[in-house]
Amino acid sequence: MTATQTDEATSGTLGPLLDGLRDAVAANDAGRARACAAEMLEEDALALLEDLRPAELSRLFAILGDEALAQLLARLDDRDAARILSRMSTAQAADILEEIDPDDATDILEEVDPALVEGLLVAMEPEEAAELRDLMAYPPESAGGIMTPAFVAVAPNLRADQAVAALRRVAEEAETVNYVYVCDPGDHLLGVLSLHALVLTAPSTPVRDLMVRDITTVPVLADQEEAARLLTERDLLALPVVDPDGRLVGIITADDVADVLEQEATEDIERLGGSQPLTEPYLRASPLLLFRKRIVWLLVLFVAQFFSISVLEQYQADFAAVPVLSIFVPILIGTGGNVGSQTVSTVIRALAVGEVRPRDVLRIVGKEMTTGLALGVAMAVLMFGRGLLNGQGEVDATSLGLTLGLTIMILATWAATVAAVLPLALSKLRVDPAVVSAPFITSLIDGTGLIIYFSLAGALVL
Repeated sequence: MTATQTDEATSGTLGPLLDGLRDAVAANDAGRARACAAEMLEEDALALLEDLRPAELSRLFAILGDEALAQLLARLDDRDAARILSRMSTAQAADILEEIDPDDATDILEEVDPALVEGLLVAMEPEEAAELRDLMAYPPESAGGIMTPAFVAVAPNLRADQAVAALRRVAEEAETVNYVYVCDPGDHLLGVLSLHALVLTAPSTPVRDLMVRDITTVPVLADQEEAARLLTERDLLALPVVDPDGRLVGIITADDVADVLEQEATEDIERLGGSQPLTEPYLRASPLLLFRKRIVWLLVLFVAQFFSISVLEQYQADFAAVPVLSIFVPILIGTGGNVGSQTVSTVIRALAVGEVRPRDVLRIVGKEMTTGLALGVAMAVLMFGRGLLNGQGEVDATSLGLTLGLTIMILATWAATVAAVLPLALSKLRVDPAVVSAPFITSLIDGTGLIIYFSLAGALVL
C-alpha cells in the first residue's frame, strides 16, 4: 500500500480503529487489543496491521500470541501478510507461520523477500519447515502447489475401532477430516473411508473391508484448474493428490478450490478483454504495470483494425454515391461484434468447465450457426423497418431495407460460426482462447462485415 493509500485509509472511518489498536498495544491492554482485532475481522480492515510500526507489531505479538495473529494474517492477501511478517522479528514470524495451515503458509512465503525465506524456515520447527520446503518445490499453480500435507491416513490391517482411536489422536493436526485415507507402509494410496462408514460399522470390522478402492485422485503436477474441476464435478469434500508412484502426498480441500476458482475467474475476465492478468490487487497496481499488461494485445488489435480501414478505402466511391449507407456502418459491425463476443464467451466457459472438447467442433458449430441465424432473422426484421424509414430520394427504401436486413442476418450467422470455431482451434493449438478470442473476433467481424454490407449494397442499391 502506498503512503497516499495508507493516509486515505487511516483518515477515513478506519482511522479510529487503528488508533484504538495502537492505544491498546501501548497500554499493554490485552482485552482491548483482542476486541480491536475482532472488530478488524468484522470490518474487513485487516490491512490496517500493515500500518503498525515494527515495535508495535512486536508488542501486539506478545499480547495476542502467535495463534491469534496467525488467524488474522491468514485472512489477509498473501502480499499483505508477507509484508507484515517481514517487519517482525524472525522468531516471531516463524512462530506465526507454524500456526498457519501449510498450504496457506507456503503462499505467504512465496511473497516474502527470497533473502528472508531461508532464515524463517531455519527458525521454524524442523518438521513444519520440511513440510513448507516440500510444498514450495512444486509449481505454484499445480495441484502440489495448492495442496496441504495435513491429512489422516491409516493402515489397511487396522480394525474400525483402532482407526477411530488413531483418528482422535491426529485429527487436531489435520486441516480437514472429512475422509480417512488408507495407505500401505510405503504411503501408496489404497482406498478411502468415509467417517460415516467408520463410525457406524462394527468395531471389529477390518479397515480393508470398509474402504472404497475406486478413488478419484489428481497427479501432483496437474494444473490447479484441473484439480478444482475434479473436486467440484465429483462433489468431493477433499481430493487426494498422488505422486507418479501412487503415493499420497497431500489433499486439496474445498477452501483451496474456492481460491483457485476465484483466481482463474479473475484471470479469464481480464483475458477476455485482451489484457494479461494482474499479478497483484488492482489498487496496488501502478499505471506502468497496467500499461504493460494491456499494451501488447492492444497494439495487435489496433493494427488489425487497419484491415477495416483498407475495406472502407475500397468503398469510398459507394459512400459518395449513396451517403445514407454510411449511417448504418456502426450498428452493423457493432452488432456482428456483439454476437461474436457472446458466442466466444459461451464456448470458452464450456471449455473451461469441461463441458466441451475440441473434438465436439461440428456439434458446436452447428448449434451456434443455427443460433446466429435465428438471432440474425430477429434483428433483420428491425433493420428492414429502419431501412424503410431511412430511404431517401436517391435510393429505393425497399432495396435499402433488404440490404440492411440481409446484411445483419448473414453477419450474425457468420460471426457466431467463426466465434464458435476460434476458441476450439486455439485450445487445440494449446493457446489460451480467453486471451485473444473476443477482441480478435470483434476486429475480424468489423472488416468482413463491411465487405458483406457493401457487396449486398452493390447488388441491391447501387
